[in-house]
Amino acid sequence: MKHIPFGEKEYARRVDLVKERMDHRGIEVLLVLDPSHMNYLTGFDGWSFYVHQGLVISLKDEYPSWFGRAQDSNAARMTTYLPEDHIYGYKDEYVQSRYIHTMEFVAGMIKGKGKTLAIEMDGYWCNPKMYSVLHRELPSMNIVDSENLVGWVKTIKSEQEIAYIREAGKITVRAMDIALENIREGVAEREVAALVSAQQIRGTDTYGGDSPAIFPIIPSAERTSSAHLTYSPDRSYQKGDVVLLELGSARYHYHAPLSRTVFIGDPPKDLQHVSSVVVNGLQKTLEEIGPGMTAQEVESVWRSQLAGTGVEKPSRVGYSFGLAFVPDWGEHTVSLRPGDMTVLKEGMTIHFMPGIWLDTYGFECSEPFVVTSSGCEKLIEYPQRLFTL
Repeated sequence: MKHIPFGEKEYARRVDLVKERMDHRGIEVLLVLDPSHMNYLTGFDGWSFYVHQGLVISLKDEYPSWFGRAQDSNAARMTTYLPEDHIYGYKDEYVQSRYIHTMEFVAGMIKGKGKTLAIEMDGYWCNPKMYSVLHRELPSMNIVDSENLVGWVKTIKSEQEIAYIREAGKITVRAMDIALENIREGVAEREVAALVSAQQIRGTDTYGGDSPAIFPIIPSAERTSSAHLTYSPDRSYQKGDVVLLELGSARYHYHAPLSRTVFIGDPPKDLQHVSSVVVNGLQKTLEEIGPGMTAQEVESVWRSQLAGTGVEKPSRVGYSFGLAFVPDWGEHTVSLRPGDMTVLKEGMTIHFMPGIWLDTYGFECSEPFVVTSSGCEKLIEYPQRLFTL
């Protein structure tokens, strides 16, 4: 029985959009390796990306062709809309072998389908060995970078995709509530991390959550001065701790990230100042965002709110997000920073993340939003402030 979150027509629509961009760029064959791109285009949902797997999309074929380890073929039959003759399982002799490489098998699938092959060169799931084998096996083909072609198609969400993100947002709210209810002086950090992780999977009373692409980022004390640390397995919370909460729950792998900051005790004046500046800038910037703005212009609005405050934010302040697998819920497309001339369009989902990381502590208060026809709309409702316990 098939278990896919969208109908066949929706997957076919997405594949057609990808083929349109391929044709525009003169790409006849596209090798898709990113698990989130595979899922987006076919529904494939297996935790099997530790071996080579992917899709071959040809302008000559109606359907993409899935390839993967033979023992994972049933996952393709159960979780994709693809017909049987477009599911290719390779023998175990290819798995992590120093004698034969999976791209030799894939090259056999590609031969005769065109002269230009694009692969996802800048993705986590492509490596130099894969490229060199393809280059050797397909000497007559011009191999080019896909330049995240599928990722850019993914940036515009359908109503159903946005609905799944909103559902994920309800799980995120519950996970955030669990964290705030349990962070206390003397409580072990691992206990809070365990409760949050359990809530992300448990979901709501009516539906559950997927394993998120990023483990809950819950650093405390001086660890908050770095952007991507999580809990300490042997430490308990202490009075005077800053605790960052960057949590992202997922529904059918569609994420809804949110960040907030907690202080145990009476917060010092400098932290109060930073929180006031960030929250005010966050609110003012959201009021200005709308379709037709560039990513650079959004960052400029944010930066104008920092003028004269003494608070600086040298890194980007947001990025597109949505359907994702480990290790990241971002789409690697839109970035809210100087120089990004991407025009915001209705249906884009952006995590506005103006995190501040100083020498000894950090502060985070973020908002995921969707670009609408007239502005933007928050995808999660949660108080925007420094929480004190």
